[in-house]
Amino acid sequence: MGMISVREVHKSFGRLRAVRGVGFEIEAGQVTGLLGPNGAGKSTTIRMITSYMPPDKGRVEVCGFDTQTDSAEVRKRIGYLPEDAPSYPEMSVEPFLRFRASLYGIRGKNAKMAAQHAMDRCWLNDVRKRRIGHLSKGYRQRVGLASAIVHDPKVVILDEPTNGLDPSQILAVRKLVRELAIEKAVLVSSHILAEVERTCDRVVIIARGKVRADGTPEELLAPLGSEVGYRVGCERQSRDTAETLEKALRAVQGVQEIAVCEEEPDWVRAEVKPAQGTTDLRPAIGAALNGTQLIVRELWREEPRLETLFIRSVRQEDEQ
Repeated sequence: MGMISVREVHKSFGRLRAVRGVGFEIEAGQVTGLLGPNGAGKSTTIRMITSYMPPDKGRVEVCGFDTQTDSAEVRKRIGYLPEDAPSYPEMSVEPFLRFRASLYGIRGKNAKMAAQHAMDRCWLNDVRKRRIGHLSKGYRQRVGLASAIVHDPKVVILDEPTNGLDPSQILAVRKLVRELAIEKAVLVSSHILAEVERTCDRVVIIARGKVRADGTPEELLAPLGSEVGYRVGCERQSRDTAETLEKALRAVQGVQEIAVCEEEPDWVRAEVKPAQGTTDLRPAIGAALNGTQLIVRELWREEPRLETLFIRSVRQEDEQ
């Protein structure tokens, strides 16, 4: 059994069926990304996991405890960062984190140590005495992250954890999430697909209340391997540049289709689709172009990304 176990859960609000038979398990040592468009059922699923609301049908367990019958035990073991992290703006950072620790039964010196550890991990020592309401959005987000891990939970659920952070802080949060996942189960909900690709070991895509895809990014993208393409860009030297480029590319073994674009006055670009089952064609394409007088400015491989799978999964569900 996983640290988080969601078994065929359903949840409706009147006639709206928000979640319809969602099921997955998350182990310790794993970062799982929960993806889906607005209204897909992500937030409802998270609220059922965190005991904010019960499922109509099905069962949710966290660390072996049922979220309905043992909700107090579940809450002790979860660190939850909602998208808009709640706080008391009139409180300073350190007292707020000590207060948060006390809610989990951590008091006295232990609360002070827990707050200090959370501030160290979330880079808050410089603002420890400042009021939360006077902090920037990025710092307030970091305070929310610190409050989610101050009690050292077994399960961490983060909803848009990099919201409001600058690029350097985003890199630091990625590192922190990876560190947390060494011993904990981490569930990350985000609409930034590139962020999920870089951070998560596994992806669960939800659309219209159902799980549409579940697996590692590599597993999910493997069926799209035949959709790899190549882009080649050359300087326009004469009227024959496009013809020369196309002729050179057609001589490459493994090339199936070529589309030459001449929209820009100084550039000629070509999109190349390989035959199914071919290996990386960049060395062969480079060698073929090297034998011409073309001035090549770009040659890159375009591979399927999580965004492609996400859009396709949502579109398939909409068509059903």
